[in-house]
Amino acid sequence: MSKVFVLGGTGFLGYYTTRELLSRGYQVKTMALPPMPADDLLPEGVECRLGNINDLTDEEIVSLLSDCEGFIYAAGADERTVPDKPALKFFYEANVLPTQRLARLAKQAGVKNFVVFGSYFAEFAERLPEYHLRGQAYPNTRLLQEQVAFAEGEGAMKVCSLRLPYIFGTMPGREPLWRMFVDRARGQEVFPSPAGGTAMVTVEQVAEAAVGALENGAHRGTYAICALNMKFQQFYEMIVAALGQTETTQVPVLPFEQMQPTFEAIDAQADAAGKEHGIHMAVSGRLQFEDLYLDPADTMPLLGIKEHDVLASIEETLARCVQ
Repeated sequence: MSKVFVLGGTGFLGYYTTRELLSRGYQVKTMALPPMPADDLLPEGVECRLGNINDLTDEEIVSLLSDCEGFIYAAGADERTVPDKPALKFFYEANVLPTQRLARLAKQAGVKNFVVFGSYFAEFAERLPEYHLRGQAYPNTRLLQEQVAFAEGEGAMKVCSLRLPYIFGTMPGREPLWRMFVDRARGQEVFPSPAGGTAMVTVEQVAEAAVGALENGAHRGTYAICALNMKFQQFYEMIVAALGQTETTQVPVLPFEQMQPTFEAIDAQADAAGKEHGIHMAVSGRLQFEDLYLDPADTMPLLGIKEHDVLASIEETLARCVQ
């Protein structure tokens, strides 16, 4: 039975990935930031250490990984973080440098398969060059994160990346990140929607994809996973329904030109506070008028992603946010 190290095994994605690995007969070792979100979170037999892996020496990390054949990188900062300017420096230090170091040390320790949890913004930086997303801090560094990991693995360790879209599900002890969307709609008479849409998956499908990439992914492979594509208006209507506001809140689709001043004002407000979004709101707002859709057939059979009820997962997630 082989052992897999999951970085961030008590986080949302890492927790489900750990459970999926165990269900397939793997042994699991993890390290995650304290505190533990809930008592008895991880099943018996999981080797769990709380702390910041970046504080360990190279020798300590190699020793930690020496009995592992796989490594799943389920950690890092996402685009919802609004750091101090410049955002590029923050995301480079949060996502790129640690990934490069850990990939190098994993290979040194004898790890054979390494999977990075990335973002579908890396996918659309390639697919939609007209948006110049490579010039935005978050997509730029997500692409760079992949490339440094691929390079570190070259010749001895297979490295691939999951490009993750909107993810739904719940876990013990952690509040869903979608709470901020719910709070924006709470008590509003109008909750305007952009005209585009997005790809979506359940957290269980992310876990299945992670193990599938570990087992069947190709070196330098990038896998933009998806199970369901949905218009933002439908998603916003689900938020309103979860709040019990269907009769009192309208969800109109507004033209970009009408919403653009709001996006630009958010950027200006951040700038005045010495902050910067990883994707400027004027850019990410415009992107939401595109259908950021992915084809499930591109990845589901290859990675062994099963069919799940994404709509039910969204409803469950939103219900938790409303509580």
